[in-house]
Amino acid sequence: MPTSVPTATDAPRSSFAIDVPEALLARVRAGERAAFEQIYRRFERPVFNLALRMLGGAHGPDGVEEAADVLQETMLKVFNKIGDFRGAASGGNGDGAGPFWGWVRQIAVNETLMRLRGQRRHLHDVALEDDEFAVDTGPLPTAAADAAALNRALARLPAATRSVLWLYHAEGYTHEEIASLMQRTASFSKSQLARGGRRLRELLEPEKAHA
Repeated sequence: MPTSVPTATDAPRSSFAIDVPEALLARVRAGERAAFEQIYRRFERPVFNLALRMLGGAHGPDGVEEAADVLQETMLKVFNKIGDFRGAASGGNGDGAGPFWGWVRQIAVNETLMRLRGQRRHLHDVALEDDEFAVDTGPLPTAAADAAALNRALARLPAATRSVLWLYHAEGYTHEEIASLMQRTASFSKSQLARGGRRLRELLEPEKAHA
């Protein structure tokens, strides 16, 4: 079930945060194909990139194909369920459902996590809920120079750790929201963020050394 997007003032600006005119949404609700194609073009890259990062798509063409599948499934659900959206197109002034881009993002995240669960990729991730850990709230390493290096490093992390990192740092979800999405606890999200951030920086050091 879609939830409202994060409201923290210091949350990063999501790549999904795209203004959509109310008139365009009305045309989509009326079944106008050309209007939906405009929505598709606006959100194609954010949906694909989110799926690629969370699925670990740097491991070859299979990851790219999976991300493309998530994109298709997400946009199909957006089209079929557009009548269910009751929020505001660009802001949070509707009936509490949040902006349209947040609704699209929630569908994309759910589709990606469902694919991860279906492939049992995250079952071997170990939570550190009983350990002391320093919460890593800094941004994702800037790559570490380039997006390709970041993709390769993210792909080497366990799926749950990678998902927490991306949802927290790139999309601005809170630990409580991530816990709800992943059917875990907030402590799990915090521990994955802490160890994942440290491991990501370790993986990116060799990339910088050879840059």
